[in-house]
Amino acid sequence: MQVRTATFAASLCVLIASTGSASVTEKTANINGITVRYKVVLPPAYDAAKTYPAILAFPPGSQDMSMVDATLNGNFRAQAESRGYIVIEPAAPNDVLFFEGSEKIFPAFLTRLLSDYHIAGGKFNVAGNSNGGLSAFLIAAKYPQYFVSVTGFPGFLDDATPQQLSALGKLCIHMFAGALDSGWPEAMRDQAAKLRTAGYNVTYSLEPGQPHVIRTLTGPGAARLFDQFDAARKGMCAK
Repeated sequence: MQVRTATFAASLCVLIASTGSASVTEKTANINGITVRYKVVLPPAYDAAKTYPAILAFPPGSQDMSMVDATLNGNFRAQAESRGYIVIEPAAPNDVLFFEGSEKIFPAFLTRLLSDYHIAGGKFNVAGNSNGGLSAFLIAAKYPQYFVSVTGFPGFLDDATPQQLSALGKLCIHMFAGALDSGWPEAMRDQAAKLRTAGYNVTYSLEPGQPHVIRTLTGPGAARLFDQFDAARKGMCAK
């Protein structure tokens, strides 16, 4: 299910657009001996003494900084500014994807973020698309105590064990797939059905006319993602 091609990167570049005046900072941290670069979106008039809802986002494709920029600008930044969210999105250290080795920076990276920022409830929404969606679901399954929701657009828990699926049980789970995509919609639909059967809070949306890169969730369409984030942080999973 991995997507790493240059054409994928080119498709995402068209999603980058200028946004408002939210502060975006690139940072570097040493986590378990690994240098991690990440970007942080802070709300306008950010006050370090105040508490904010937060999103941990994972980039798609190669998961490098160009992919971080593409998804911050396409899916997260504008809505984060208008709704007062902090967004943190790391690039894969040493070009090692977050589900192929770089997951070992967790949970220490989360602990670092919680020490740097006052995050509402001490928990994040976690989200990503394509390779970022696979990463989001893996980290959520490994460390569910740090999250209120997990979203893949597309994304799901690949090679899931019963124990990993069970770990998602207390989270709001959201899956979006492009109707024109290949392989991903079927895998996500089947996993969503399995999670529903287990009694978990899960949504699955097949986006009409959309390929792998789902443009209906960019720009103004990103409000749909944030409506779900808002519901999760209030303890109510959006339907």
